[in-house]
Amino acid sequence: MERAPGTYGIFKHRAFSAYLAARTFSVLGAQMTAVTVGWQVYVRTGSALALGVVGLLQVVPVLLLAPWAGRYADRANRRAILVVTHGVRAACALGLFLTDRCPDWPLAVLYAILVVDGVALSFQSPATQALMPSLVPVDLLSHAVAWRVVSFEISSIAGPALAGFLIGWSGLSSAYAAAAALGAVSVVSLLALKRHRPAALSSGSLFGASPGESLWTGFRYVWERPVLRGALALDLFAVLFGGATALLPVFARDILEVGPEGLGILRAAPSAGALVMSLGLLHRRPMTRAGRSLLFCVAGYGVCMTAFGLSTSFPLSATLLFASGLFDAVSVVIRHTILQAMTPDVMRGRVSAVNGVFIQTSNQLGEFESGVAAALLGAARSVVFGGLATLAVVCLFAWRAPKLRRLGRLDGMELEAPVT
Repeated sequence: MERAPGTYGIFKHRAFSAYLAARTFSVLGAQMTAVTVGWQVYVRTGSALALGVVGLLQVVPVLLLAPWAGRYADRANRRAILVVTHGVRAACALGLFLTDRCPDWPLAVLYAILVVDGVALSFQSPATQALMPSLVPVDLLSHAVAWRVVSFEISSIAGPALAGFLIGWSGLSSAYAAAAALGAVSVVSLLALKRHRPAALSSGSLFGASPGESLWTGFRYVWERPVLRGALALDLFAVLFGGATALLPVFARDILEVGPEGLGILRAAPSAGALVMSLGLLHRRPMTRAGRSLLFCVAGYGVCMTAFGLSTSFPLSATLLFASGLFDAVSVVIRHTILQAMTPDVMRGRVSAVNGVFIQTSNQLGEFESGVAAALLGAARSVVFGGLATLAVVCLFAWRAPKLRRLGRLDGMELEAPVT
């Protein structure tokens, strides 16, 4: 297979290397925190609905603050936004450390810390996405996206596995402490970046726009472009219905009976699959039938999650989650490349905020949906239902989104003309 140009040469761009290091450490700490919170809440309450509430508390700030988050990502120093938000999230990990050390504290304290973490994430996500395209030449953008996926998946493998080991070996507080330390390292990495002045700063009209008007501008930009709209909406509904992350503590403790160490493996398995696929994508030229590949991979993800809900074998369950990661990695690379290539720099903060609403709605609101469905149907049945719903969503988009279905080469995309 012919190696794509720029696969490793991209690291000659030092700003991108510093950006990628910061993101890797940040995601590693966040993944450790997510696993530890899930185990702590489920052991303490024994309630799948309580696990769903964790996701709800983190998505509400994203939905409420998206107008401001996207606006400031286009107005302010994006590096400064990331330094502050990464620091706040590291402090939240320290707060969660105290909830374990002080077991008499009510669960409401833990939930309050998660809300603060959600606020920081609200501003971090659009700034992270909007900053990256300014760090590399446009012809290396798809490689930058793929490397970002690789770093995310490496962190998402190591984070849950390390958290599961630390919880089983020395308790929850050690996992929280490690997460806080990793967050601090990510802040140090970000300080190596130069200040970034968004192109939107030269536009006086942005300063006159209200936050709501700024977010609406981002939504309108996405809505008027069928390929961009279809890619984001497909991911939203597929993950909203098909995700099972919130319920993995239930599977680890009650269905598969593998404890916190097994939970870490289950959480890491999708990322292991995504890492393998992402490395493969890095060593080939951009795909020529991106639209069909996107639909096929989302359908494959739905099949894997349906089978996972039916499985009672730990090795089979871990294998199915690994396979789901293989499919998900392709869809992530395609979707993020579409987003970055079809959005001008002046709009990237606001469009990234819209994308953040889509992502967090599908992930965190999907966790709440999983918790509610599990409380009504049981964990296994709710996952099977979600997988089948994902397949139905793919069929709908294959029928109703022809421009997305016919999307061709990723390296030949241009700004998409609006269709009203």
